Amino acid sequence: MIAIPTPSFLTPAPRQLRIAIVTETYRPEVNGVAITIGRLVDGLLARGHTVQLFRPRQHSHDTPSQNGTLEEWPVAGASLPCYREMRMGFPAKRLLLERWRQTPPDVVHIITEGPLGHSALAVAHRLDLPVFSDFHTNFHAYSRHYGLGLLARPIVAYLRRFHNQSDRTLVPTEELATELHALGFRKLQVLARGVDTRLFDPARRDLALRQSWGANPTDPVVLYVGRLAAEKNLPLVLAAYRALRTLRPATRLVLVGDGPLAARLHARHPEIIFSGTRTGVDLARHYASADLFLFPSLTETFGNVTLEAMASGLAVVAFDYAAAHRHIVHGESGLLVLCGDKAAFIESATRLINDCVLRENLKQSARQAVLEFDWECIWQRLEQWYLESAYEEREP
Repeated sequence: MIAIPTPSFLTPAPRQLRIAIVTETYRPEVNGVAITIGRLVDGLLARGHTVQLFRPRQHSHDTPSQNGTLEEWPVAGASLPCYREMRMGFPAKRLLLERWRQTPPDVVHIITEGPLGHSALAVAHRLDLPVFSDFHTNFHAYSRHYGLGLLARPIVAYLRRFHNQSDRTLVPTEELATELHALGFRKLQVLARGVDTRLFDPARRDLALRQSWGANPTDPVVLYVGRLAAEKNLPLVLAAYRALRTLRPATRLVLVGDGPLAARLHARHPEIIFSGTRTGVDLARHYASADLFLFPSLTETFGNVTLEAMASGLAVVAFDYAAAHRHIVHGESGLLVLCGDKAAFIESATRLINDCVLRENLKQSARQAVLEFDWECIWQRLEQWYLESAYEEREP
């Protein structure tokens, strides 16, 4: 396991770098990858580095721009057929070759494996530039939720071939590194993800918001944050909610997020509070105003929302893998469930509804468990790897 260094917020970067980041998703799009990469860019800029950001256009007037040491280069793209909220960048070899010949980056960091990322990989090899890649999304696991299960093996083959051409592939957990290594992925390196503990804070609890949900101060509020989509295993949240209401009829369920299942869920479950997509302080208020966080997904590479819920002081029930496995101590800072055990998941949720003392103890301990995982620690580690790759002697 990689040790995360102690935060040092005022420590300057040892050497300024020019870093090219290539991604198919970026803020203001709302998903785990876009949020993570936004924080990466902020951290690099704050430490004095120059960032060239290549991403798909997000609107018709999206043009190249420069703001201080951030250059943005929008390229042509299109929405993914099964994931309309995300876009796919088209190949952009000519643009990348032109820009990187004119101002060569010290490191190329490819976030996503689509056509834009593939063209960046080819150009970086042509110009002999160090390449990092990220493994953010289990596309091969998602495929079975969209009737594309037969494509799982070809998808794995493509991802393996793609990532094995980079100098380092970054993954968020040791567990995922082990899984990918067994599938033939090489040169894997674990880079944990952080959480903004100043934004996500129990102090943002809002009684007026709870009242708008129809919850009195003592009524349990159950929260889910994430995409409303098939791969997120939402039927398990609904089953747990039904069980909770038989014990505490005043229990409320709040779903934060959007996706292809939103309209269907809204029509079938008028008793649920649908808050839609929330960001920033507004999102933090939603977390802090709940009591119990249910995260039923089994397709995550990490699960940023788990850390956000813990930082917000919520009692968490999650399957024992990804972020939950790494950050929760069962019975101390949350409840972990064997992957796929639906009955145990529901039982854990009902246990917390029945045992208010345990629930409050978990809420207190959850925040303490993640306080040391601030983003600054993570970016310092990545910066050191950038420096090592930028200044090591390249093979002829």
